[in-house]
Amino acid sequence: MTAASAVEAVYRIESARIIAGVARIVRDVGIAEELAQDALVAALEQWPESGVPDRPGAWLMATAKHRAIDLVRRKETYARKLAEVGRAAEDVAPPVEPADPDDIDDDLLRLIFTASHPVLSTQARIALTLKLLGGLTTEEIARAFLTAESTVAQRIVRAKRSLANAGVPFEVPYGADRAARLGSVLDVIYLIFNEGYSATAGDDLVRPALCEDALRLSRVLAGLMPGEPEVHGLNALLELQASRIPARTGPGGEPVLLADQTRTRWNRLLIRRGVEALHRAGGGPYGPYTLQAAIAACHAQAVRYEDTDWAMIAALYGQLAALTPSPVVELNRAVAVSMAEGPAAGLELVDALADEPALKDYHLLPSVRGDLLARLGRAEEARTEFERAASMARNARERDLLLERAARSGPETGR
Repeated sequence: MTAASAVEAVYRIESARIIAGVARIVRDVGIAEELAQDALVAALEQWPESGVPDRPGAWLMATAKHRAIDLVRRKETYARKLAEVGRAAEDVAPPVEPADPDDIDDDLLRLIFTASHPVLSTQARIALTLKLLGGLTTEEIARAFLTAESTVAQRIVRAKRSLANAGVPFEVPYGADRAARLGSVLDVIYLIFNEGYSATAGDDLVRPALCEDALRLSRVLAGLMPGEPEVHGLNALLELQASRIPARTGPGGEPVLLADQTRTRWNRLLIRRGVEALHRAGGGPYGPYTLQAAIAACHAQAVRYEDTDWAMIAALYGQLAALTPSPVVELNRAVAVSMAEGPAAGLELVDALADEPALKDYHLLPSVRGDLLARLGRAEEARTEFERAASMARNARERDLLLERAARSGPETGR
């Protein structure tokens, strides 16, 4: 490995911690990222000649912190700023000494809460989190979400500016503020995973790299906040969902429905990790992510599709609907009820959602209805619903599957 490739590899791994450590000094994530980039440039200039240090991450951290302290000194009097940054200034010498790992974890937690601050739009929070904590480039984020690189770059710039203008403190909130902000953090990580697990648009059903980034973030957060049940609930959910990814697509990238998946392809290690995380979430009362994890565990622990405890899943969806009312949750509950009590019972619940504004352009509503009609032998109606769902689907793979199901339905080929 060349010195340049070593620099890039180390920076990708350590960038979040470096930015977090520097942000504690300068109190601005935008400036902190610039200083971390400066340290990267310094490494690219020096390592090819001097060789890669024994502790390259510590070298980058110390170099970035030195530059942060220099910046602080230039902006204000040295004595006044040292009093403000406190012990962070003690890291100034010698530059090769690593910082206290516990302090870095504290800084990383601050960075997670800052990047996911509710003052930012959801899209901005996702982009900034992936940039600062996921180590992704602007180009990689744009490619993952099928968005123009310039659009992503603008979101990130505006996000940093918004945080600075709003005076968002670089801190972990406490009490009611933490509960409110933690929800935002969990939502961002979940949305990143969900976009990778079932891509909204484009030619690929699954984008594993996004799932891996979200899963890594959830593991980091679980390690930093071991006393928060919903943190473990989210981690459990993502571990369990990620376990199915290898079986969700066929050789050509086509979707494979849950009933048709080869369960021996499910990752047993991830399932075990997910169940362990679910146990760490405690015995209740469950939050929304822990309830979803419990549902995922029901699927994961069924050896065959026919062994799935659909009655339990329907009950868990009922609890989730009571906790966080949502037409999408009700639609999922209808599917579970149809499996536990029969398609007619499920269709009754689905038809009750027909006028829900939130589901007006949601392709899974007619898709589910088509499936229930097919199971009831109403093939022509099912074909119409599958075609309607295909016309609404933005993901090419999902659209192809729905058109295939429509073609298989009809008066002559009813299922």
